[in-house]
This record gives sequence, C-alpha cells and structure tokens, in this order.
Amino acid sequence: MDSVPSTDRGGIGYLPSAAETLMKLVVTGPFGVGKTTLIRTLSEIPTLHTEEAMTQSSTGLDDTAGLPEKTTTTVAIDFGRLTVQDDLVLYMFGTPGQERFIPLWEDIARGALGALVMVDTRRLEDSFAVMDMVEEQGLPYAVAVNRFPDAPAHADEVLRKHLDLDPRTPLVQCDARERRGSIDALIALAEHALNNLPASQEPS
Repeated sequence: MDSVPSTDRGGIGYLPSAAETLMKLVVTGPFGVGKTTLIRTLSEIPTLHTEEAMTQSSTGLDDTAGLPEKTTTTVAIDFGRLTVQDDLVLYMFGTPGQERFIPLWEDIARGALGALVMVDTRRLEDSFAVMDMVEEQGLPYAVAVNRFPDAPAHADEVLRKHLDLDPRTPLVQCDARERRGSIDALIALAEHALNNLPASQEPS
C-alpha cells in the first residue's frame, strides 16, 4: 500500500511505505524551551504528547524563572512525523530535558540518528548539560535557537561562541510556532546526521 501522508491534523495519518527512508530524530533541550511546540508545528499527523500540569511537587526541580506562562511539562515523550520528500520521513521524538529524566532519555535516544537541541537565549547555560548528554550518547546534533518574543537576539557567531559549538555543528534560529523556520532546523539536523552516518549504517 502506498504512503498517503496527511496534512490534515484531524485526519488519519498513514504509515509510510517500506520504500521510504525513515529517520528517527530526537528533539531535546532544557525545560520550557519549546520542544512540544516545535513538534506540534511540524507534525503532519496528530501528535502524541504526554504533558501534565505542573504541581507543587516540581517546586525546586523545574526552574520557571523567566517562564511565567509555563504551567505544563512533558513527563515522557512527544511524537510526531514529517515527510520532507517523497522518500524521506522524519520521526520526531521529543524528550524531557531535566536531569531526573536521563534514564528515559537514554532509552528514547537509542536508535536515533541525531538530536535537535533547542536553546533559549534567556537561559543559554541551561543547554550545556543537555548538549553534554547528547555528546555522551554519541549522537550528531544541530542547535535550534527558539526566538521567544522577549528573548535577547544574538548573531549566530555570538551564539556559537557562548555555546562552544564545533564549527561543523549546524545552528538555526527559528520560532517554534512557525513552520518554515522549524522545518529548516529539522532539515539541517537530518542533513548533518546523514553526513555523519557511518558507512556501515543506513536509515531504515
């Protein structure tokens, strides 16, 4: 049966045919950086998400400084799918960035070809631990700077210096609520992951 990608979020999302190239990608980053929003913006199927209302039990664990409207948090995964070409389908797995979810993150990241690390210029230091986690997993990654309305704007070279990025690591600035820039970030990751794929390994 041929693939029938759905662009109607209320319709049925069909699985792609076996002839298509499938890529598992992880979308990660610190708490409140916009991972769920980006996946919802991009997914061509209704997204699976596990957001829960924040309670007093998270006090002292999840830093909401600078996030006055943040009332929910992802407690397991977000999942979405995006077909970028007729023969290339990206499976997006959003993961919590908090340290207490590291065992879950490691399970979800198993088999992924790359990670998109989202950052917030108001809290750049919060991204360091996440990038360390991705590097320890051995995943190639790209950085997506989510431009919040009240966040300071910086040139790419300034952000690269502050984040201590390898020159080969893609960096894309986007608004997770807007489709075009979010697609650019995910495609930059997919291309980087494919370029770093060992000769003995190919996507499904």
